[in-house]
Amino acid sequence: MLTPREQQFLEYWRQNRDRQKKLLYQLGVGLPLGLVMGAVILTNFFSGWYKRADMIANSQFNPVVLYVAVVIIAVFIAVFSKKHQWDQQEQRYLELLEKQKRINHEQTETEKSENQ
Repeated sequence: MLTPREQQFLEYWRQNRDRQKKLLYQLGVGLPLGLVMGAVILTNFFSGWYKRADMIANSQFNPVVLYVAVVIIAVFIAVFSKKHQWDQQEQRYLELLEKQKRINHEQTETEKSENQ
């Protein structure tokens, strides 16, 4: 028998799996994490903790390239992290469905053997 928590998860994922698979949803929900990572990159770049890299960056620096790279990194992290999370939830859902089928099959077999 499935635990109440497993049954709640099955019901929740059955209702929400298609919505959470959409790219716009993944982007919207995952973007804050991506932006935090982008902010960390910008903070690291502008902190000047590595003097040699700072000198080279100041002589050959194009800020547009940095900002575009940060946006690309933020979007990639946002989408990738949510896709990975969706895959994990989907795997759990499929495993619980199989467990539920196995339990139902065992109960059916037990009832058949008791009736004979």
